[in-house]
Amino acid sequence: MPTNEAKGRHLAVVLAADVAGYSRLMSEDEEATLSLLTKYQEIIAGLVAEHRGRVFNMAGDGVMVEFASAVQAVRCAVAIQRALGRRNIDLPERRRMMFRIGINLGDVIARGGDLFGDGVNIAARLQTLDEPGDICISASVHDQIVGKLSFACECLGEKTLKNIARPVRAYRVRSSMEPPVPITELQSGSLALPDKPSIAVMPFVNMSGDAEQDYFADGLTEDLITALAKFRWFFVIARNSSFTYKNRAATVQQIGSELGVRYVLEGSTRKSSDRVRVTAQLVEAETGHHVWAERYDRDLAELFALQDEIVDRVAGAIEPEMLRMETLRVRRKAPDNLTAWELIFRGMWHFYQFTPAEHRCARELFRKAIVAAPDIAEGYTWLGRCNAGTLFFRWSENPAGDMAEGWQAALRAAQLAETDPYAHYAVGIMSVVMGRLHRAMEAAQRSIDLSPSFALGYMLLG
Repeated sequence: MPTNEAKGRHLAVVLAADVAGYSRLMSEDEEATLSLLTKYQEIIAGLVAEHRGRVFNMAGDGVMVEFASAVQAVRCAVAIQRALGRRNIDLPERRRMMFRIGINLGDVIARGGDLFGDGVNIAARLQTLDEPGDICISASVHDQIVGKLSFACECLGEKTLKNIARPVRAYRVRSSMEPPVPITELQSGSLALPDKPSIAVMPFVNMSGDAEQDYFADGLTEDLITALAKFRWFFVIARNSSFTYKNRAATVQQIGSELGVRYVLEGSTRKSSDRVRVTAQLVEAETGHHVWAERYDRDLAELFALQDEIVDRVAGAIEPEMLRMETLRVRRKAPDNLTAWELIFRGMWHFYQFTPAEHRCARELFRKAIVAAPDIAEGYTWLGRCNAGTLFFRWSENPAGDMAEGWQAALRAAQLAETDPYAHYAVGIMSVVMGRLHRAMEAAQRSIDLSPSFALGYMLLG
């Protein structure tokens, strides 16, 4: 006669997830952290349901899920990390909420809807091997997904886990928004270019002759990747992919082809006594054309302040250069074969000609972009700005209609991209032409709060 425990035993795939640095987030802002955690847990629950899983425990900052399939569990984990990663991009770095995920296939005991046993404990312990945003799986899961999923896995070897009697062979699943691509795979072919302006930041080269100074070059590279990722216009290759090129000779054409990017940022650092020199250059990958280059010579007094200054200057210089190059590139393409982003960039070119006819042309392109991709905030941002310009210069043939369309577009932009200063600027400039000066000042201040060097925000403030 089987015991009650035996009746409750079965084989299951268990996914365990928790928030990295949860205590720090709570200590800094409890209400904001709990609000964000609730939103993220709702996202996770939705993705679990889509992948046929069952949440059996959601206590504190943790989520425990049961799957019948290892393939579905890993697919769900990757979807979770990508979905949360996209949302984290718009948050200040210290407020980003990143989950660690562990997945194990093993024997579990079911009791009252909850699961217990080593099968569960191993999944939870695998999280401790993770970096924030990572997925770690046991060998039992890895064996089930080999040849069935395209995600790359890195073997971490045999690991001793707390309160687990035997070592567990573990693997890390590459799941970031731009998964790192192994060198062997990179060499096998080219990747298609994304719709957005795409850039890879190569590891800056330490020219000091002192290997101990690598930390400064690497830190500068990582901070630049983070800074550029904050621009919604850009598709930025993740750190792990970029750093596969460290200490490896490769042309910009090769890098562009292998990573699927249109632009490459490269540079070097040289430290001498109490001075440091940083050089940076932005290169169009396909042609090798140097779009922008700059050199920074500074006193080495406050290293981190210096690093922040250089990152701000480089990122601030690169954004307009890339946008300028993209508008010129898109103008050369056939108008009937443009993506939503290309429609926006083509519209930007017409917008900046500042004539009634060009503004009408720009507006039609922004409208088409919205139809093609209604969830992209930038189409609405530019439609709002375009209508504001048309009204301001008295070019409008239908002021009431243009005002209503521009206002709704600007509001929708700010709704879709709450942390984008350009969206709030669109609300502000439409408020100006509508005579809502108090609302304009609020929007301008919001854009500056989001980006302290945002020139258009200061222009609105006067």
